[in-house]
Amino acid sequence: MGSGGLELPPGDEGHEGSSAEVPPGTVSLARPMETHSIGPELDWDAEAWREVRTRAQRAGRAYIWLNLVEQRLRAVVAAVLRPIYEPVHGDDWVVAAAGPAGQEWVQRAVAVREVSRRKGYLLDPADDNVLSFLTLPQLRELMVQHWPCFEPYVDERRDVELALDELEVTRNVVSRNRALSEAVLNQAERASARLLEVLGAGGDVPSARRLPVDAVEDLVGDRYSDVVAVHSDRVRLMRRFPAEDIFGGARRLDAVGIGLNLLVQNFSGRRLVRLAEGGCRVRLLFLNPASSAVKRRERELNIKRGELSRAVEMNILHMRRVRARLRDPGAFEIQVYDETPRFTAYLVDGDGSDGIAVVQSYLSRTRGMEAPVLVLRNGSRVVKSGETDEAGLFGTYREEFEAAWVDSRPVS
Repeated sequence: MGSGGLELPPGDEGHEGSSAEVPPGTVSLARPMETHSIGPELDWDAEAWREVRTRAQRAGRAYIWLNLVEQRLRAVVAAVLRPIYEPVHGDDWVVAAAGPAGQEWVQRAVAVREVSRRKGYLLDPADDNVLSFLTLPQLRELMVQHWPCFEPYVDERRDVELALDELEVTRNVVSRNRALSEAVLNQAERASARLLEVLGAGGDVPSARRLPVDAVEDLVGDRYSDVVAVHSDRVRLMRRFPAEDIFGGARRLDAVGIGLNLLVQNFSGRRLVRLAEGGCRVRLLFLNPASSAVKRRERELNIKRGELSRAVEMNILHMRRVRARLRDPGAFEIQVYDETPRFTAYLVDGDGSDGIAVVQSYLSRTRGMEAPVLVLRNGSRVVKSGETDEAGLFGTYREEFEAAWVDSRPVS
């Protein structure tokens, strides 16, 4: 008997699909289908998870950039317009600045603020103002309406508007949790960095000219000491960080390794001559091609006897020819060491806070081209979170280079 006083028919085969045999006052129920044959597939396979993670990573990076831009733009708007409107209109200075043309969106921001107050969404008293509830397009509208006020501080209005136009696509995609392509993300990052520079909030890290500070590094750089990037091999390093970007414009270059192929084979002798003539001091430390350490390394890599030593010797001869072309050969030093090689390191401007380093450890049975690469930034870490300031890896490799240099012998 059902809950409504109706008798349910039995579920055996004799009553299924036969209305003539159903007693009066009963309700016929269809037999449920097998659960495995209906309904959506709820499981995600590995490919689906990879796609979701990629989307989340891109959206996260874009959100960080948009957040930085919005906070900076909000601070600029407040710094310029508050002294003009607040003395007359008090806390309603944003409403007054919006004027009749912005009444609709500014009143909407006021309403959202009141709802946030009632529901306890305002966790920081500093956010309890109308300006904190304006979106990026609304902040832009305030700038455009009052451009004569901003003109003394911003050189080009067109640069600001073009950058904000490029960010609008990304902002809409991120706010609606849609898929963000890598091309659009890259465009948003470039536009954000350009806009922050225009608004006077460019990177304050000295090495940013060679290795621009990334927005994610800005926020979580203290988690990774002074490691800026990790590449699985040297090929991937060169795609993202070409030799010209690493060595070009250096004022000091110290390198230690076996054959120093990253420098010798990827940075022309003509460029090295110009670099040295421009005042760059160069110290190159090769593994002695006649040492027993070279023979051991050849056995590790399972290559023909003498092959590695000849390659190192050729690199040294090439650097000697570069040195011979200089007016001051003393600024271009070449030395060799006999110890077991443990790593290769290229320290660019390592004596200053704007230095960078490219470091690889030597792995058994793995050539240097295939070994993982670390890119390090010298100086203080980007983020200071109140923790004790521990030394990074850059100083460690610099000390190792200096110790090896003292124990090495010059090449005539």
